[in-house]
Amino acid sequence: MARRQFGVFDGVWLVIGALGLAALPYVERTAAGASSEAPLFEQAIPGSTLRWYKGNTHTHTLNSDGDSTADEVVRWYREHGYHFLVLTDHNFLTAVDGLNAVHGANEKFLVVKGEEVTSSFQSKSVHVNGLNVSSQVEPTRNAASVVATIQGNVDAIRKADGVPHINHPNFQWSITPEDLRQVKNNRLLEVYNGHPTVHNAGGGSVPGLEQVWDQLLSQGITLFGIAVDDAHTFKQPGNPDAAGPGRGWVAVRAARLEPRALLDALERGAFYASTGVELVDVKSSATALTVEVRPRGDFKYRVRFIEKGGQVLHESIEPTATYTFKGGEGYVRATVTDSGGRIAWVQPVFVK
Repeated sequence: MARRQFGVFDGVWLVIGALGLAALPYVERTAAGASSEAPLFEQAIPGSTLRWYKGNTHTHTLNSDGDSTADEVVRWYREHGYHFLVLTDHNFLTAVDGLNAVHGANEKFLVVKGEEVTSSFQSKSVHVNGLNVSSQVEPTRNAASVVATIQGNVDAIRKADGVPHINHPNFQWSITPEDLRQVKNNRLLEVYNGHPTVHNAGGGSVPGLEQVWDQLLSQGITLFGIAVDDAHTFKQPGNPDAAGPGRGWVAVRAARLEPRALLDALERGAFYASTGVELVDVKSSATALTVEVRPRGDFKYRVRFIEKGGQVLHESIEPTATYTFKGGEGYVRATVTDSGGRIAWVQPVFVK
């Protein structure tokens, strides 16, 4: 029998669904005045007192290079069924108290302060998001290398009581897997970014972000993959060449809708990332990983379980799929792809 290495996962996350209790369905409704086309997001997790909270951790406003006011940006996410939004303007900490006074609601919607700490090394762009930082973070400049620049920003975000995540490594082909391998005290990496020029899939000899993630996990680095919008453009709906909203998000498993609960869950890997696929539940035990998909319309789904080296262990077309650990996998994670091309990424479970 494979022995489960608990690592950064807490006990609640590991025994999800073990009680087998029924939960009353809870569906989050959109704000008054929202479009009737806004999707409903099911928060209930069977057998758990925790809920899924849908959110985006990378968004811009007029306070940096976005095209809309903070109020307009927050309103878009509130009216499209999200539960939380982190505003991350470049080197600017947008105040959120007034926004929460207007748009926030207990257990319904929350705006979290944040900053995209933006710097560079020579021609390389280095962008690291600071989630819920206590004060504006000054970017690291004139460091000795790309790694030193990233590390300086991560350390500064931690010093400001924030949670870092490294953004779009392939933007301007700036950050290599070897650079990322050397960064300390960071647990979150964008494996999908909705901006049209960040090269998620890689190109030429440069690997895509999911391949990079597997390379780092295979080297024993604990890293969780997030999906984000990186939205800048709210006034050109439907334009695929604009950095619009609604393209990538996370569903965080937490007890309540408040910043510390959400961020602690993110750093434990208690979430999944998605470009549109929704999950009912993810269950991890000492012996297996189970993924339950929430079907939509007549879409079909394929679940893949992936181990060290990015190798596919098992595929399933059933809405509930389980992989039983055999030992020696290193880690096991999962992806769920629907017939429209949308993907959900389930975080890795570390297996000896």
